[in-house]
Amino acid sequence: MSNQSGHVHYSWVQTYNYDNIAAVPQQVQANESTFYYFAYGSCMCPVDLKRSLGEKTHPYAIGPGILEGYRLGFYRVSPTRNCGVLDVVKDSKTSVRGVLYQLPWRLSDRLDKREDVPQGGYRHEYVDIHCEGKVYKNVRTYVVVDKLSEEVAPNDWYFNIVLRGAVTCGLPEEYCWSLFHHMYKLQQRHQGRCSDRLAL
Repeated sequence: MSNQSGHVHYSWVQTYNYDNIAAVPQQVQANESTFYYFAYGSCMCPVDLKRSLGEKTHPYAIGPGILEGYRLGFYRVSPTRNCGVLDVVKDSKTSVRGVLYQLPWRLSDRLDKREDVPQGGYRHEYVDIHCEGKVYKNVRTYVVVDKLSEEVAPNDWYFNIVLRGAVTCGLPEEYCWSLFHHMYKLQQRHQGRCSDRLAL
């Protein structure tokens, strides 16, 4: 992906073919309980999610999903990533795209730890997700507990992880561009403020 202005370059990665995934993930044992999870930020990237959960997550992916009545925003600063990180905020006029997983329950605590639930960073929110012509009810996603009053820019590493995840899980190109421009504008605004402070 390259910005038409020529200032920013990003290479598209190959999208993942969800048609090769069985309806019920093969790694989930027949008697094992599961939960649905909607990822909209860095957890869309299976490599980054595997780092936290300790196993491959591709087999648990159902496919691209849509969360109606919410919008994305960078309303939290992550102490571990040291930058702004994504959140979803209720907004009846918009929707958020991401990836729907069916995860084994044994991974629930690890996912909560990744999302900083024990320290009050994020909390569970249960939503309806539209995916492949079906509506999945009571899907877990995560929302920021103490939202900032304005958005904080992501760093380059988080920027790339989120965008890589969006492309890998097959989100529409128009949505990926919108996500790209949103993050890019936040970074430009942050750099402008830093330059203003240095000039004082």
